[in-house]
Amino acid sequence: LNLPQFVQLMETFVGENISLLIVKRLIAFIKEEYKQTEEERKEQLEKVHRIFRLAQRKLLLEALFEKWDISASGFLDLEEVDAVLNTFKEGMEKEALRKAKKHLCSRSRQLSRGGKLSPKAFQTFLELIAAEFTGKEDEAIDNLVEFLTTRVERSDREHLQSLTRRQWLHNIQQAAESSGASMEPVYKAVFTALSQDAEAHGDNKKISAYIALLEENRLSPERGQILLHYVACTTDDAPYVLNQILYKDMKGVSFAAVEEGKPIHVPRVQLHENIHFWNYDRPEEERKGSLLVLPLHDAHWRVFGILGLDTLRDQCENTVFLSHEISFYQGVSHAFSKAYHHICTLENVLQLTVAALDWLCPRAPSIHTVTVYVVELGKDKTWNYALRKMITADNTGQKEAHSSPALLLRKENLLRDYLFKCIDSSEVMCTSVHGEYHIAVPLRDLSGEALGIFDINTRHHQKLPPHEHKDLQKMLKMAQAACSEILKMSLEEREPTYVLEAEHMANLRHAGILFHRFMLQDLRECV
Repeated sequence: LNLPQFVQLMETFVGENISLLIVKRLIAFIKEEYKQTEEERKEQLEKVHRIFRLAQRKLLLEALFEKWDISASGFLDLEEVDAVLNTFKEGMEKEALRKAKKHLCSRSRQLSRGGKLSPKAFQTFLELIAAEFTGKEDEAIDNLVEFLTTRVERSDREHLQSLTRRQWLHNIQQAAESSGASMEPVYKAVFTALSQDAEAHGDNKKISAYIALLEENRLSPERGQILLHYVACTTDDAPYVLNQILYKDMKGVSFAAVEEGKPIHVPRVQLHENIHFWNYDRPEEERKGSLLVLPLHDAHWRVFGILGLDTLRDQCENTVFLSHEISFYQGVSHAFSKAYHHICTLENVLQLTVAALDWLCPRAPSIHTVTVYVVELGKDKTWNYALRKMITADNTGQKEAHSSPALLLRKENLLRDYLFKCIDSSEVMCTSVHGEYHIAVPLRDLSGEALGIFDINTRHHQKLPPHEHKDLQKMLKMAQAACSEILKMSLEEREPTYVLEAEHMANLRHAGILFHRFMLQDLRECV
């Protein structure tokens, strides 16, 4: 039990309206009677030390990765790292390196395709190498870190540039985690990062930037099975680019970037014969500049769109993107992909909660309302999270998806403190507010922490009828199972497992089908 869980257990045990004297007697009893054997104490200490070592190692390897990743691209080149490691101990550990590299590539599709190490893959690579060495793994990791740290040098300017760029990348992820499942703050953070970097580290270039997502071509299927839909762009380009459609039979290099899965850089568009210009108002003699198209990859290394940049609005002669700029823009594309899929995952979780509520409401009329909240990053210095109200459903089946979801801060919602206690402990909370009974049930992530809450208001019913209570428990169990499945599918290197054809066709856009799949599987197991 962690601290919030222990406190909640004690509060549940003593119940409401208990005297302070009884609480003090309970505390004294526990202090007196709680005994821990020497074996339990040692086991607990070992567990704490193990957790501390792993956390310390993670921080150490993240710092090393950032030192190597000078341009904040989010990836390291596997061959470059391997070449340096081959000089470790004057090349005496080459066989261990070869085995570790082979093992890593067999586990990672991303590495076998692109040869790029993410921070997680970098940590795994060093751990695999250390496992091949004789002796203690922690000592081997420390020796590898010390060796790799001395093999890269950075100037103060490069260090400051890297810190600044990482803050911009962090802002993109933070926008996704505090946007109420809206993409607009993410788009804004992406274009702010690109524009500020072009100004600070790109000789004050004037850039245009745009994001296009791959979609099935239902408009004109004779022009190709897929199209690129331009969903966001820098403000000045909106009249020409926003909501435009690029088909495969049109001019452009974007589909080449999609098919090859690699960035395409056109240093001088005026010398290239296959460039599509959206701004037809720009005279032909002014169509000069540099173009960069970056494919957007999901966690399974599949392309789902493009991030494009150009310098056509810049009238300076030399506006070619340099290698350190391109590397950073790849970091931005990676950060956008993570942010985009964070919001997609959240949308899918919300869709499954809608399906769960549709199933429950007709079966449990004693439940007055159910409100769904999601956990977001908080701006309060004391509490690092807030709750956003997303969906409300009543016992008539009426649902409201809040278009401008309200944000609940703990210090402003003392009567709803039970919701925050539910998040703190990731356990069910039962309470009474203004004479109405509430059951707060967490929806947990893969680590067991709460990512959302079902706030179930039973009004004056302290207990539900047995059959309604049973249906509520079943709904919560299936909703949690479906939520876990959605979160697993968002992890790297895990392909989705389809059971129903409808899921395959919808590609998990209609995540509510998952809820009914788990219901069906549960029914089969009961028969």
